[in-house]
Amino acid sequence: MKLTPLADNVLIKSALEEETTASGIILATATKEKSIVSEVVSVGPGTEENPMTVKAGDKVIVAKFAGQELKLDGEDYSIVKVADILAVVE
Repeated sequence: MKLTPLADNVLIKSALEEETTASGIILATATKEKSIVSEVVSVGPGTEENPMTVKAGDKVIVAKFAGQELKLDGEDYSIVKVADILAVVE
């Protein structure tokens, strides 16, 4: 299923990073907070007040409690306003 955000909304997917101990044990992700770095999946066209400043594929940092979480085809996504995106990671 394809989801295209409207107005100044951005569809993002959390970039989960596996955490491994020094001995090679992979730690469970269920108990960790979601990553602050996310990948932009799709963007809306923007508005006059909030033009679109990111594009699909960008890695971004989003405000901690911003957006609406949703599950689509078994994957976890969030829809946030472009104004809630704090930085682009290069």
